[in-house]
Amino acid sequence: MFRPALILTTATVLALSACNNSGQAEAKTVSASAAIAPLKSNASAETTAVQTQTITDGLKAPWGLAFLPNGGYLITEKTGGVIRVAADGTKTNLSGAPEAFVASQGGLLDVVLSPTYATDNTVYVTYSYGDRNANGTAVFKAVLGADSLTGDTIFKTSPPKDTANHYGARMAFMPDGNFILTMGDGYAYREEAQSLDNHFGKTLRLTADGKAAPGNPFIGQDGALPEIYSYGHRNPQGLIYDGATGTIWLHEHGPKGGDEINKVEPSLNYGWPVATFGIDYSGAQISPFKTYKGMTDSIYYWNPSIAPSGMAIVRGDMFGAWDGDLLVGGLASRDLRRVKMEGGRAVSETILLGDMGLRIRDVRVGPDGAIYVLSDEKTDGKLIRVTPR
Repeated sequence: MFRPALILTTATVLALSACNNSGQAEAKTVSASAAIAPLKSNASAETTAVQTQTITDGLKAPWGLAFLPNGGYLITEKTGGVIRVAADGTKTNLSGAPEAFVASQGGLLDVVLSPTYATDNTVYVTYSYGDRNANGTAVFKAVLGADSLTGDTIFKTSPPKDTANHYGARMAFMPDGNFILTMGDGYAYREEAQSLDNHFGKTLRLTADGKAAPGNPFIGQDGALPEIYSYGHRNPQGLIYDGATGTIWLHEHGPKGGDEINKVEPSLNYGWPVATFGIDYSGAQISPFKTYKGMTDSIYYWNPSIAPSGMAIVRGDMFGAWDGDLLVGGLASRDLRRVKMEGGRAVSETILLGDMGLRIRDVRVGPDGAIYVLSDEKTDGKLIRVTPR
């Protein structure tokens, strides 16, 4: 098993960033599009009035949300099952869901529809596999029936870990039919986010059948796993592909402070744990560096943390003035954040739904242009529709 996480000294950081691929990965060149100084959050109250409608409640720690073409929804419950919700809020528990390791942050996690869903009813579910001593993130591919899922696990991250934390587990499909999967650093193995011989702290690019996608940046590199797309991440729980700009946006949890939004590009190293705006939960310094030469900075960060989860981009006429802005759920902040974007940069931030006091686990923009959020209560989670007042 890998070494436990360390509090990094300057010497350790330099060693991590300089080692060759037989041990740790070399730092990659920062892309020109990412060479923007990170902007710190300075949120204010949202001035656009909104109204909310609860579509359904009584959910068990809901985690992921997908929209069905008939106006219904698919929802994963971290500690429950996969739920089909009709447009009127009626719930159906689906049989055939994968058996998950349910502990701490583990369980049933994200859900997305295949780009080919209209012809084959295929869906994807991420979950934590294994047991207390050896577990990780897995992808389950299935055909959705009226009240069932029929499928198999097509991918498991490796190596397994012995912590029930930092699974990542968000998915987003690309126009080429491949999908991005996020993987957290396992909490106790954060230095491994800088190594290419494991899946900790990475984004992965996979085919529809769970194989390494052709064209991945590290295919053929000695000591590197072929699925890796980017590295140096902590625990990414927000991921979107914006078809209008061809951009992959990701957010990830920092430790105590240092939550980030990143523009993800192939082969780049996003710095964790060499560079971070956060500190250890004990109050100790993790790294002496907030940014590091040769590593890609975030475009935006929170300090203190909001514990971000779920991510969407606003498109359509319903919230026309927000077109292109990012939406981020807040678990610790118990609200929804709108990050205003201009030319690929975050310029400001506003707070929505703060009066509800709900832990927002996921946020999506629906086919109708409305905003949908999942709240994270253990036994009474809710699916809520948000529209302009």
